[in-house]
Amino acid sequence: MNIYGAGMPATGLNGAKTRSALRTSALLSLQALVVLLFAWVLLWVLGKVWSAIWPLVVALLLTTLTWPVTRFLRRRGWHPALAASAVTVLFLLVASGIVVLIAVPVASQSGDLATGVVDGIQKLREWAAGPPLNFGDDQISKALDTAVARLQGSVGSIATAAVTGVGTVVNGLVTAILALFLMFFFLKDGPRFLPWLTRQLPGRLAVHVPVVAERSFDTLGAFVRSQAFVGLLDAVFIGLGLWIVGVPLVLPLAVLTFVSAFVPIVGALFAGFVAVLIALVSNGLTDALIVLAIIIAVQQLEGNIFQPIVQSRGLGLHAGVVLLVVVLGGNLAGIVGSLLAVPVAAIVAVVWAYIRERLTDPPSEQLTDPPPGHLTDSPPQRRTDPPPDLAAPTGGGPPPEPAL
Repeated sequence: MNIYGAGMPATGLNGAKTRSALRTSALLSLQALVVLLFAWVLLWVLGKVWSAIWPLVVALLLTTLTWPVTRFLRRRGWHPALAASAVTVLFLLVASGIVVLIAVPVASQSGDLATGVVDGIQKLREWAAGPPLNFGDDQISKALDTAVARLQGSVGSIATAAVTGVGTVVNGLVTAILALFLMFFFLKDGPRFLPWLTRQLPGRLAVHVPVVAERSFDTLGAFVRSQAFVGLLDAVFIGLGLWIVGVPLVLPLAVLTFVSAFVPIVGALFAGFVAVLIALVSNGLTDALIVLAIIIAVQQLEGNIFQPIVQSRGLGLHAGVVLLVVVLGGNLAGIVGSLLAVPVAAIVAVVWAYIRERLTDPPSEQLTDPPPGHLTDSPPQRRTDPPPDLAAPTGGGPPPEPAL
């Protein structure tokens, strides 16, 4: 009697195929564990030498921002050292002007900004507890109280660090000085780095690593410059809208908008949320809705006009991937992790794209399709002959030489 039912033949697992599948799964699992172990060791080493890596990262980001000016001067016949010196001095002047004109007033108003955010959260809580929502759940109240307490504690710890954190200030100055010197040397000797790297690496690494390094630098530069440009436009337009509406703390909110632009998606949401909360506390619900409309309008202009104009802003990363890597970077390394998450993900995408290029068959090796109506179980054969336009002419003789 057929226990599988009438008309259904009894089947069993193929032992050879099962063992092959298990061996393949075990091999893939072992390879994945090796890759994860290598990633963990790399992160551990980076954590141990982060005090030396962080100035290098800052210098590299500043170099990508200032390299176009240096390249312009070098193409006009300036000596590399003179061009790098001029750009470095210009950067120092601009940075000093920003500190004097913007950073100092923003720092003096940072306490009011944090207080306004806390008051805005409290007002949202009161609004949610009333009609039409009537949220009376104690867990929601406790969650809001916890969020407010954490924000207040963070503000207090920041203020304490600003007063007593002499070591932090010293470390910040040392990092800034090292990054400035490294930026000068990168601007001066940057074009000679890839030839030097090619001479130091053996075999195929001498070909692959310089190509990946050049593509990564181009991608990183495109990200930094485009985000700075778009962030500046957002800060100007949103700050102008806040000033017209009459919202206080316009300058800190504009600076927050500019800085948040370097954290895609999450940064814009955070800066807009803070601006709406400040408007709600200081001016009321109507002005808060107007500010929300201004922010949405500016974000729409950014996505539909500014972004197509600044074509280099595209990193080839899906918005969901960007959101995930920002959250992951923030959980691993706080604010620094959020700022560096997208550039690191873009560089990883560049490396992966190059690996795919090297592992993909050349375009000339195309699969030949079987004739219509022809059924066969044999796999398709690869075409190794050149395309018709590159083949030798039928009249004999050598093929025509390509035009230069």
